Amino acid sequence: MAEVVIFLGSKSDESKVAPCMQLLKELEISYFVTICSAHRTVQLLEKVIEREEQAGCQVFICAAGMGAHLAGACAARTTHPVIGIPIAGQNLAGLDALLSTVQMPPAYPVATVALDGAKNAAWLCAQILALTREDLRAKIKEQRILMQQEIERQGTELSRKYQV
Repeated sequence: MAEVVIFLGSKSDESKVAPCMQLLKELEISYFVTICSAHRTVQLLEKVIEREEQAGCQVFICAAGMGAHLAGACAARTTHPVIGIPIAGQNLAGLDALLSTVQMPPAYPVATVALDGAKNAAWLCAQILALTREDLRAKIKEQRILMQQEIERQGTELSRKYQV
């Protein structure tokens, strides 16, 4: 059973979404990933959403560029949380994808992260799942402490390097 389903709008999005999958793996969050188009494979999208919800999926993550309608199409077919990752492309530097992902009608929200914000999609997903998983809350807190310590270490190193 996958706790999370990740939809890519196309194969070309894989490298930009890889950090999301890596972080989910590190946090021991099960996921299923596939490619679905909001326009070209709408029946497949519906089928996967229904199948994965029945199997226990809790959160959907949708990554798409250009018109980026995938997250909205997913949100229209589920009441589960949907996180959108707008993928920056050649057209409009990703602004088209960002606006398409963030502008949702009432009752069909999509939590939208930054352009190419795959890691934050994974972090937000983890926080949602942590509402009912103490082990995951502990992992998130531990990772934040490690990040804080790394920043402090880097600051100390930089200060020593340029100290007069």
